[in-house]
Amino acid sequence: MSDVKIFGLRELKKRETRQEISNQATRLFIERGFEDTTIAEIAEAARVAKKTVTNYFPRKEDLAFDHHEDFVAALARIVAGRSPGESAHAALKRAYLEAAGRQDPMLGFTHDGFGQMIAQSPTLVARLRELLEQQEEALARTLAAETGDQGTRPRMAAAHLAAPYRVLLHRIMELTLEGVDDARIAETVSESAREAFDLMEPSLGGYAVR
Repeated sequence: MSDVKIFGLRELKKRETRQEISNQATRLFIERGFEDTTIAEIAEAARVAKKTVTNYFPRKEDLAFDHHEDFVAALARIVAGRSPGESAHAALKRAYLEAAGRQDPMLGFTHDGFGQMIAQSPTLVARLRELLEQQEEALARTLAAETGDQGTRPRMAAAHLAAPYRVLLHRIMELTLEGVDDARIAETVSESAREAFDLMEPSLGGYAVR
């Protein structure tokens, strides 16, 4: 067997192990609560050593937000990948409406008690707030690079452009906990997103046009 194939199998095994740990952690968090679930219990459920869990997930919160790197980079990637002639504002509005239409978990759509798990854990609420701040910071860095402006404008623009994503994520979670179905939630937040982005159009509609 070639070294390349062996390496590929090892990477596949690592991904499978990581996913199994994440799946078991999420199940236990939902059943028992984040605060009351230990790393040792997760390791036992996933049939791995406790050290294996911490090697894959250095922070316990990362077991709940296992795709946090993608979440933090999401808005920056949308802006970096915008079409010629498209502004950062237009790209983020378009992307939000598309994601709401498919009920994307990155916007806050959750199932099977995941949203309630987050809402009931002060630690996870704080971590989510931290991730949202990092998401805005990543967007600001991209706007600065795209416009060549190292002043305060990219940070100010990022704060405004990220606001609909941040505010509506919390709204989605609220509606989910109230028992509103996903289709209705998607319709509600899409309307709110249009209103929010339209409100920003006069000031940011022409900013960072590719």
